[in-house]
Amino acid sequence: SMSLLSKFKDDPLFGKVLRSSGKLLSANTISLGLSVLQGVMVARLLAPEGLGLIRVIMVYASTVNSILSFRMSELVVRYGSEYLAKNEKDKAAAIIKAAGITEALVSLLAFIVVFFTAGIAEKYFTETTGIAWMFTIYALGLLASFNLETSTGVLQVTHKIELQGVFNLTQNIIATLIIGAAFLWNGTLLVVLGAYLFGKVILGLGMFIAAQMQLQKHLGSGWWKVSLSNLTSTRELIRFAVSSNISATIIKIFRESELLWAALFLPTSVVGLYSVAYAIVSFIAIPADPLISTTFPEINRLIVQKAWPQLKDFLRKITTLSFAYNLMIGMGFAVFGRWIILIYSGSEFLGAYPALVALTIGMVFNYILFWNRPLLLSLGLPDFPIWVTLAVGIFKVSLAFWLIPKYGIVAAGALLSFYYIASVGIMALRGVQKIGQNENRSHH
Repeated sequence: SMSLLSKFKDDPLFGKVLRSSGKLLSANTISLGLSVLQGVMVARLLAPEGLGLIRVIMVYASTVNSILSFRMSELVVRYGSEYLAKNEKDKAAAIIKAAGITEALVSLLAFIVVFFTAGIAEKYFTETTGIAWMFTIYALGLLASFNLETSTGVLQVTHKIELQGVFNLTQNIIATLIIGAAFLWNGTLLVVLGAYLFGKVILGLGMFIAAQMQLQKHLGSGWWKVSLSNLTSTRELIRFAVSSNISATIIKIFRESELLWAALFLPTSVVGLYSVAYAIVSFIAIPADPLISTTFPEINRLIVQKAWPQLKDFLRKITTLSFAYNLMIGMGFAVFGRWIILIYSGSEFLGAYPALVALTIGMVFNYILFWNRPLLLSLGLPDFPIWVTLAVGIFKVSLAFWLIPKYGIVAAGALLSFYYIASVGIMALRGVQKIGQNENRSHH
């Protein structure tokens, strides 16, 4: 029996699988389970009407924030890691300080915007009067996350990013306990909102403190006193921040603020149904994410080596694999969708089924060709995705004004699917075409 055990132990592939399985049961997986549990309890506690309202309040704050925000984590990772590697501590300190100050100002601005537009949001996105203050209360979370992106970047650069999972888990446990208590003792919408807000505060402050401790360790105790004149190539920094902001903002407006577009035309209770369909369909992303993070470096490596036939072969293989399992997941959602909704949120939400099917089609397509955007970035076409998402997004929104009031959430789901299929399809085609051009060039 010893030899059998050692065979398994020394098998590198088997060891790798075991290790990654262990990592999968990490903080993030438990957090995900808790989020699902929260979703189940909140849906049953608040019914479609209350769920629609709370989702609108939450999405409004995060949309305002992301329209203004500058993805500071990307900036810190891109330049901070380079300076730290060269041991240029003053430059690293200056970039982190600049990122932190900018992000804090943007968070404050986002809070002020929500504060002053809460009445407008109440009027256009809900049918309830006298709840504008709830938008403002939830937006306090923006103030607590005043340095979340910069801190995330700092923890990535100092190789302590697993702390993010720890804080995320902590806030999820506390939020789940509060929501669980509300669920058992018939709590109000306000308690649920408070639970989500409290979670945001824990994550925001926890990340900030952890990042500050890392900075003290790596850059010394007075690191924040460093002069911003140490910033070289300010123009390049601003261009980097603005361009990563624009692309992320476009995605946010047309995809992640989906519920707000529905809320503009439909009653809050229907938005509640739609949010359940949307939440369930988002589970498709879970098995896809590990595959995505392992394939990006491979794609990049093959492009750097200019190995065009191998790249085409690699893309064909991973697309076949993701086609097979996404198709299975999609069929599962279509066949068992009603039961999934019943288990997740109860019979009051069965009206979400047609939207669930409509959304599934687009999501499956998106995850089959998941390599479309990074391929274009690696091929040196970073602006192409921006123009495609913008054009398709504007077209989608203009159709929304005509279709959603007429056909309800099934139209909303179909439009989001159309957005995925059109934008992802065009980007994947452009990437494959570019590979072909490069291949021809290398033959001549």
